[in-house]
Amino acid sequence: MLVTLVDIVNVTNCVFVMIAMRQTFLIVSISLFLKILSNTTYAIELIDKQAIMGTEVSVEIWVDNEVSGRVLVDKVMAEMRRIDKAMNPWDIHSRLYDINARAFQEPVSISDELCYLINKSLFYSRVSQGAFDISFASMAQFYDFRKGKKPTDKERATFRLAINYKLIQLLSSPNRIRFLDEKVKIDLGGIAKGYAVDQGIKILKEAGVTSAIVTAGGDSRVLGAKQGRPWVIAVKHPRDSTQQAVRLPLQDVAISTSGDYERYFIEQGKRHHHIINPVTAESANQLQSVTILAANAVDTDALSTTVFVLGVKKGLALVNGLAGVDAVLIDNKGLLHYSDDLLMAK
Repeated sequence: MLVTLVDIVNVTNCVFVMIAMRQTFLIVSISLFLKILSNTTYAIELIDKQAIMGTEVSVEIWVDNEVSGRVLVDKVMAEMRRIDKAMNPWDIHSRLYDINARAFQEPVSISDELCYLINKSLFYSRVSQGAFDISFASMAQFYDFRKGKKPTDKERATFRLAINYKLIQLLSSPNRIRFLDEKVKIDLGGIAKGYAVDQGIKILKEAGVTSAIVTAGGDSRVLGAKQGRPWVIAVKHPRDSTQQAVRLPLQDVAISTSGDYERYFIEQGKRHHHIINPVTAESANQLQSVTILAANAVDTDALSTTVFVLGVKKGLALVNGLAGVDAVLIDNKGLLHYSDDLLMAK
């Protein structure tokens, strides 16, 4: 089902909310939702924002003790920096940089954490038939969106076939990784921020926090309610930065949005952006924005990229086949599409 983007903007003030129930999402009225919310509220709101992982990371929590709350916020930020240090492909001291430098010559030892994320990435590569592929870095290294630079025809011809997740091998006992082509490079940018968000929420939950939101760029996860009301997450209008395409009141769910409007340049009327279609080795062009909802941000992060590459028909088919996952898509004509289990009440 679809409506025009004008319709999306017009319904943003309507009253609706999404609740996670048995791994599905149901839209109900705010009045009913408030009746089932916990009555627990906290008086102190703490917010911190820092530049980490190449984006803005923000943590907002509601607590009853400011001192202990600030300690927790600092722990979340420290965890974000730790993950960034390990998984930044441009940092010569990171493990990912080392992998890209040596994994063709010999198997490279990796941590359980890296093994988990790479394995999760390969899972989404398989279920999407290669639409999600961390070896996109083999081509992405030739883009510079700030300078309006894209790969030359020669670079595209030379490195296009290196975008192939099947050229990545994970070995166990101990955990190791190797590449089957010397041109292969990997980048976990399509999944690492979601994972970092999950780790931040884990820290807060283990400390007893029941009301929080952790965000890294387009990836967020909300914990509980905000002072007895849902957290409200806005999806940007992909062609008008002053507008919001839709506002979603949420509780205990992760949400990720991928769009063609964050890192891009336009050349001769064509938009070149950072979400690369592994098949064509060029920017995917069927959608303007994809928003995914699921239990964990590691999955919503990977799936928002995956569905963006697949397009409306194949993307929704994938989402509809996955339990506990929903999607809101804006296609390249500005029309809204949503997954079967996502009901929107006006």
